[in-house]
Amino acid sequence: MLAEDRLNAIVSMVQQTGSVTVPELAEALGVTPSTIRRDLQTLDRAHRIAKVHGGATSLERAHVTRDLTLNERSDLHNDDKERICARAAALVEPESFVYIDSGSTTLRLIEHLPRLEGVTYVTDSVLHAQHLALRGMRTVVLGGELKPETEALVGPDALATLDRYNFNCGFWGSNGIAAEQGLTTPDIEEAQVKRISMRHTAKRFVISDASKFGMVAPVKFADFRDATIITAGEVPAKYRAMDNVITV
Repeated sequence: MLAEDRLNAIVSMVQQTGSVTVPELAEALGVTPSTIRRDLQTLDRAHRIAKVHGGATSLERAHVTRDLTLNERSDLHNDDKERICARAAALVEPESFVYIDSGSTTLRLIEHLPRLEGVTYVTDSVLHAQHLALRGMRTVVLGGELKPETEALVGPDALATLDRYNFNCGFWGSNGIAAEQGLTTPDIEEAQVKRISMRHTAKRFVISDASKFGMVAPVKFADFRDATIITAGEVPAKYRAMDNVITV
């Protein structure tokens, strides 16, 4: 088997099962464990899978336990994200004070935002602020400590700033979405920023593709019904029937 064919086979196995071990891959593909480990390093660097101790997991599953970088997330579920963001952007009204959370889907949202009179955007993301400013949007950035993985600002300064604001509407990402466990993320400090910003927002929207449903990350930042969820893709029937879930 050619190396490229082997790499594609590994990705296919990971996508089908969610996670797979080095011995399982070595046996299935008829190569040595050391070859598989090198292949996993190659695929991890290319953001096609996530290399973990003893094997590999899909990026979607890895995103529940740790924050993927924006580069790792940027190509996941592109078509779904486009539909979600087009629908979400249409909800912004003139003269609004709008919060935008960090994340790959909220970054995509910025491309779809209409040019409306009197709208101010507040974000905890340095990258998002740059993109908003380049589009000529009035932009406010929270203070705080910069988190390298997500380029988000966290900590006491960010929370203190949010306590002074009241938003008309806001948009958040979520690593996990589950009816019982709520909206969840891997990082405690980011969860605090999400929780406080939601508390200060009248109309709350979580924008996320269907892969997040049924997933549970370590830290809860909101109850399932604390926000309207705008989604696309293969949404489980259990969630499609819920009145706070909009599928586009």
